[in-house]
Amino acid sequence: MIFDEEFETLPREALEAIQLKRLRDLAERVYATVPFYKKAFDEQGVKPDDIKSLEDLPKLPFTMKQDLRDNYPFGMFATPMENVVRIHVSSGTTGKPTVVGYTRRDIRTWSELMARTLAAAGAHKGDIVHNAYGYGLFTGGLGFHYGAERLGASVIPVSGGNTKRQILLMRDFGATVITCTPSYALRLADVAAEEGVDFKALKFRVGVLGAEPWTENIRNEIESRLGLDAVDIYGLSEVMGPGVAVECVEAKKGLHIFEDHFIAEIINPETGEPLPYGEPGELVFTTLTKEAFPLIRYRTRDLSVLHREPCKCGRNLVRMGRITGRSDDMLIIRGVNVFPSQIESVLMARKEVAPHYVLIVDRKDRMDTLEVNVEINEEIFSDAVKDLQNMERDIEKDIKDLLGVSCRVHLVEPKTIQRSEGKAKRVIDKRKT
Repeated sequence: MIFDEEFETLPREALEAIQLKRLRDLAERVYATVPFYKKAFDEQGVKPDDIKSLEDLPKLPFTMKQDLRDNYPFGMFATPMENVVRIHVSSGTTGKPTVVGYTRRDIRTWSELMARTLAAAGAHKGDIVHNAYGYGLFTGGLGFHYGAERLGASVIPVSGGNTKRQILLMRDFGATVITCTPSYALRLADVAAEEGVDFKALKFRVGVLGAEPWTENIRNEIESRLGLDAVDIYGLSEVMGPGVAVECVEAKKGLHIFEDHFIAEIINPETGEPLPYGEPGELVFTTLTKEAFPLIRYRTRDLSVLHREPCKCGRNLVRMGRITGRSDDMLIIRGVNVFPSQIESVLMARKEVAPHYVLIVDRKDRMDTLEVNVEINEEIFSDAVKDLQNMERDIEKDIKDLLGVSCRVHLVEPKTIQRSEGKAKRVIDKRKT
């Protein structure tokens, strides 16, 4: 289902004309209202009038997360506080948090984008949405809530946690759409089984999952255990929250970026140079319609790729590939670049292990070490110790073959790795402590 046929199916020429007009308006506005951008433009030697075409976008300066922290709390706002009706805060783990603001129009825009998101994922008016994203300062819960209401669905604002109670509500209320992180979807499946509830017998048809990287193998696991279509979404608080991009349920091959509101670029994360379509790099966003907290060329640190091939769903929007990692949380182990998602792809290729793991990075005798703890499935828990040891060695070899880095793999008992009520904590880097 396409929620906004007019904009989601625009011919490329018409879409780019809208983008250019909005980009020029944006440049003029931030130059006049945000001291940080006036200074950044001047230092770059560029003026708003220099933007004559979309090809001029690289002339504009990047915005970094540190810039947002340096202007904490409201220094990046482009409108007086009296026009700001909502404030959210990012869930950053270092430094000052990132503060984002919304005008009344921003909230309407966000709601429209979330309605588009849910519709692309297969939700529609009349659905009952079990919203297990966190409410509060995190953008996920309220973003999905307003979007579902705009779509015409009923919303159950469960938020995260209290998992047993959530299973009860799912069964009694007959929800048809679930929104949560992929790791929490698997946690729900675990708890349902413990409670004697057949998740696949519930009424869920669609899962709209995001807020953390996940792989195709994890999708297959979720769809198999929960009995629904699992669709990937993308967003981040600084750019809007959820509602930036979404897979369509028809194809599930890349996430459609809502380009009438956002311009996406891929750059070389080391040099900052723009890269062509089809080449992987760091994702950069410019917000075209935000009033309170607009951003120009915001470096997300997320690694992805952009594609322009047509999609069978009928949308003419550029698609981004699944996030493969982050340029700033990349693990460097003995000189080798390692992303948790790469190790996850090795683990999830084996049916004997469960989708619950943790990577422990340490340094011993001045040498980096990598330990991979992963749960085994219940059905092989009773296998002979020798068989499990052989499996550990096989996984170690597979990781070494893929990444060129050696590690120690430990198969642990089912349900011994701490479960997440939100974003899964996949990495413990003891080198930083």
